[in-house]
Amino acid sequence: MDLKDLTLEELWTLFPIIFVDYDIKFEKQYLNEKNHLEMLLKNHMKRISHIGSTSIKNIKTKPIVDILIEVEQKDFQIIKDILLKNDYIMMSEKSSKISFNKGYTMNGYEKEIFHIHIKKYGDCDELYFRDYLNDNYEIAKQYERLKEELYHKYKPNRDLYTLGKSEFTKKIIELAKIEYKNRY
Repeated sequence: MDLKDLTLEELWTLFPIIFVDYDIKFEKQYLNEKNHLEMLLKNHMKRISHIGSTSIKNIKTKPIVDILIEVEQKDFQIIKDILLKNDYIMMSEKSSKISFNKGYTMNGYEKEIFHIHIKKYGDCDELYFRDYLNDNYEIAKQYERLKEELYHKYKPNRDLYTLGKSEFTKKIIELAKIEYKNRY
């Protein structure tokens, strides 16, 4: 049996949402994985960034390091093939995004867990969101409370948990793009 053979409900049980306090170790994990990805993907990346809640200081987070890799559209297939050959698990694929996971096993989470998001260069709303929350402590705390509320409301359903955050994140990204203009 393999992870791809499990139902969503089985996956949600095997990989529950867990919240931990922010820890500087997430930055170290990101840097180590970034170095590994740069070695694997060499000249196929335009930009690599630490995103997600582990990149936001002072809020509780799932202990999963999210990494955004921006690339040229023509390199999607090359990157997909490289990551699949190097034990990354492809979770979803669309014309504008490919998502991979690392750190998931049939026995549950490994010590370090990563979500890798491959997107076209310039499709980087996550950077605006990260920066805005790092610059606005109270808004970051609102986001933390929202995540905890959604967790208690929808556990173990990750899809509903994620969907529940979307209105908040869209609003913050809009504010950030106005404030930061063309930062990215």
